[in-house]
Amino acid sequence: MYRKMINCLRGSVTVRVESAYPERVVNLCAAHAIPFWDLRWIDGATFTVRTSFGALPRLQAVTQQVDCSVTVVRRTGLPVLLLSLRRRYVLLAGAALLLLFLFGGNLFIWDFQVTGNETVPTETILRTLEEYGITVGTFSMYIDQEAMRNHVLLELPDVSWLVVNVKGCTAHVQVVERKRPPQIVQEDEITNVVALRSGLVTRVEPLDGKAQVAQGSTVTEGQLLISGVVDSTRTGVRLVHGMGRVWARTWYDISVLVPLQQEQKTQQTAQTTRIWLDLGKKQIKLYAKGSMLGPDCDKILHYGAVCLPGGFRLPITVVTEQTVRCTTAVTQRTEEEAQAEGEAQLLQLLESQMTEDGTVTATRFSTARKGNYLLVTLWAECHEQIGQQVVLPQP
Repeated sequence: MYRKMINCLRGSVTVRVESAYPERVVNLCAAHAIPFWDLRWIDGATFTVRTSFGALPRLQAVTQQVDCSVTVVRRTGLPVLLLSLRRRYVLLAGAALLLLFLFGGNLFIWDFQVTGNETVPTETILRTLEEYGITVGTFSMYIDQEAMRNHVLLELPDVSWLVVNVKGCTAHVQVVERKRPPQIVQEDEITNVVALRSGLVTRVEPLDGKAQVAQGSTVTEGQLLISGVVDSTRTGVRLVHGMGRVWARTWYDISVLVPLQQEQKTQQTAQTTRIWLDLGKKQIKLYAKGSMLGPDCDKILHYGAVCLPGGFRLPITVVTEQTVRCTTAVTQRTEEEAQAEGEAQLLQLLESQMTEDGTVTATRFSTARKGNYLLVTLWAECHEQIGQQVVLPQP
């Protein structure tokens, strides 16, 4: 493989040799250190052989000493290719620009990949890096990691570490988020635990303070569940940080109105396609001016990266914009379809109103027609923690 590569770079020539004494030609080549290989006999007086591009004049000079003829059959290799391109200036200029674009493009950042972030949005991280000066088109050879972190970590309090590694034209941003310590209980605060909503108590878990309700008690919203004022016959009245959890059965009655008529898109009346190239922050438009706009138009954007064979990504993104205009018509839907949509909305509302660790134990739906609307009602029974801490004023 190595020898084939060398022969390709320096060029090779296949010649046809005809001589009454062909062995003398071979001996002369060996005596004058003329490289040759791939010798193939055609008959007793004729053979073909390959030699290097630079050794051809020497071979022709040596073979004049014997009665033979040398005919060039084929020339291959890099020198032959360069000779064929020496008058094609536009092609050479294009090849030079392509090489400059490929190797020069790797010196700049054209894409970002952010990993390690779970709570901090990627957009926030990229915006902070852009404010520092690291963005699309930034020269990637001189990024001061320490100075960058000193700026970025001040702007991102939820990030404890960040590093930018550039591979090719892609900047890989690795993020380590800060682990928040658990909330510290303020022992000097006097607090009560009150009911977040009405319900039937099923379990009381007082951690500090005195429980004011027991299992089976019915409570209303705002009612005192665990008191931070403890009256003892030995120590008298003590003010403590009342805390604990109180579980209860709760009930919800929620309703939504769902329209029975809705606008639907029926058919496409027009469609336009526009294409442009994203080169960093620059856009190269490949279309004429004008586009369709309006509430009856849908716009779809497709982003396609340009890659060479082997997965090497070029700093170019092909953007295709499709705009479709449709006609709309008012359609009537069945009560079953409206009820299904209403039930989905009600379940989402119920989940948002329950406490974090609550569970739904029973549900029941009912519907009623209200003109062009369907009233969907949800009755639900849940089991959840209803205790909520409130701070009492200092005496």
